[in-house]
Parts: sequence; C-alpha cells; structure tokens
Amino acid sequence: MPKDYYKILGVPRDASQEEIKKAYRRLALKYHPDRNKGNKEAEEKFKEINEAYAVLSDPEKRRQYDMFGSAEFERRYTQEDIFRGFNFENLFRDLGIDFDLGRFFRFSEGGRARGFTVDLSGLFSHLFGTESGPFREEFHSPEPEMVLELPVSLEEALHGTEKVIVVAPLGRPEKVKVRIPPGVRDGQKLRLSAKGPLGPDGRRRDLFLKIKIEPHPEFECQGKDLFTTRRIPLSTFYLGGETEVTTPSGKRVKVRIPPGTSPGTKLRLRGLGLPDQNGHAGDLYVKLEPLVPKRLTRKQRELLEALRETGL
Repeated sequence: MPKDYYKILGVPRDASQEEIKKAYRRLALKYHPDRNKGNKEAEEKFKEINEAYAVLSDPEKRRQYDMFGSAEFERRYTQEDIFRGFNFENLFRDLGIDFDLGRFFRFSEGGRARGFTVDLSGLFSHLFGTESGPFREEFHSPEPEMVLELPVSLEEALHGTEKVIVVAPLGRPEKVKVRIPPGVRDGQKLRLSAKGPLGPDGRRRDLFLKIKIEPHPEFECQGKDLFTTRRIPLSTFYLGGETEVTTPSGKRVKVRIPPGTSPGTKLRLRGLGLPDQNGHAGDLYVKLEPLVPKRLTRKQRELLEALRETGL
C-alpha cells in the first residue's frame, strides 16, 4: 500500500527541512523501542517514521517522491535504495543518543590485504527493534580505488562518444583517450586499466571514471527513463488534442492527449528513453501542465466568463 510520508511525520507537503527534522525527532523519541518494549505497533510505527525521514530529509529522494507520487516512488525505490546514504550516526545524535561508531565497525590489517568488517546487528536491532538475527557484511579491498568524476551530456550518454582527459596520478600530466559507450548510466564506473597511481608492488593500479550525466535543459534522466514537461492550452485538457516532443536523438513524436486529461498527467511513450548497453530502451514520460496566458484578449475573456456560468 502506498505510504504518505508527510502524513506519517505529520507535516505539510511544503514543510521545511527544519520542520521535518523536528517532527521526526519528536515521533522517534515517542515510539523508540527502548520506550515501548514489547509493543509491536510502536515498533512498526518506528520503522515507518525512519523510512519517511530517510526520504524527506534527502532533497533528491524527496523531489522524486513529490514528482512521481508514492506508488511510483515505491516501484522505483527498494528499502535498500531508501536507506542508502542515510547517516545513522546523525540519526542517533538527532535523538540525543550516544552513538559510538566503534561498536559497529572493526578494522583489521594483515600485510597488504587491508579491509574492515561491519557488524550492523546491534545498530539495526536498536534502530528497528528487530530480532531477526545479525546483519553482517564484509568488505575487503587490497587497495582503495582511485575514482574521478567524468561529466557527459545526455546526448553523449545516448549515442556514445570519445573524450580525451588529462590525469596526473604520477605527478605529471598524461592524456588518456576514453571511449564512452552508448547507453552509459549516471553513476556507472568505467575502468581504465593501469592508469592510476603506483601500488605497493610498484605497478600502476586501475583508474575509475564515474559517469556524471549533466543536467539537460529539457529532459531529466532517471536510469533509462526520461522525463519532460509540455505546457498545453486549457482547452486541450478538456477537448483532447496533440502536442509534439523532440527526443534527445532528434526524433519528432506526436503525443495524443485524450479528452478530459487532468493537469499533471504523465503520458508514457514506451521505448523512447535511453537504451542500455544491450539495446533495451527505457521510456519517455511527458508531464502535461496548463499553459496559462498572462493576458487575455477580450474574446477569450468573454468565452471564459460564459464557460464559468455553465459551471466550467
């Protein structure tokens, strides 16, 4: 069932971050498992509060939740996605609870193989009041990655391209040619073999380029899907009609608008989003907003007044 995160925290949709934080702190203290031992309803409420706060306290997640609505947001975001990047340390400090990171993270060294073990069993049982057993993950990395961000345009991500970048991992500038494959994703990493700094064994490590798709004036990219907005006359919402969209590839597409369409409706154009590297394309969503003129002609005003008298 779709969740109304604003209702869960008891704040209006235009609430500021400070208002969201205050509401969260008040509710989290009220329903905290330590204060409601054995109360399953309070435990579930505490989970909902933390999920709502994880979304609404993150500007990007909140923007997408507001844009897509709760049902579409839940289809796109798993629980793991929602809590990814959520700062548990700040969460506990917001509640006024002493948080010792050393209780959950244990570091170890052994020759070249440095890594760390994360024991989140205590953290998650304290946070969610669960008794589902330990939640453990181990991360081992002989050498940390060297990652550089590489900006690309939406068109470059769509068609692919080649770029020449300058890196200096050894202290001297070096030009490197990089092939950007068609269908590359925002956040995807490209590996450049042996283009990074020297490792302990004297060999050059790999260099990773993290793709950053730059903002586009007309389209917003979400994975393989694209989103755009078209403003159309009010009469088209009532009577139906067409609007035209030019895709990033230059293709012109006529979009049919059914009579009785509501403002804010998103029309889905299948297969007109970004392709992945297997050739499977996402979808293009066209959001329809009313085109409201700042000034009306005399005839337009007369017609609108006549329509108002009929109840429209």
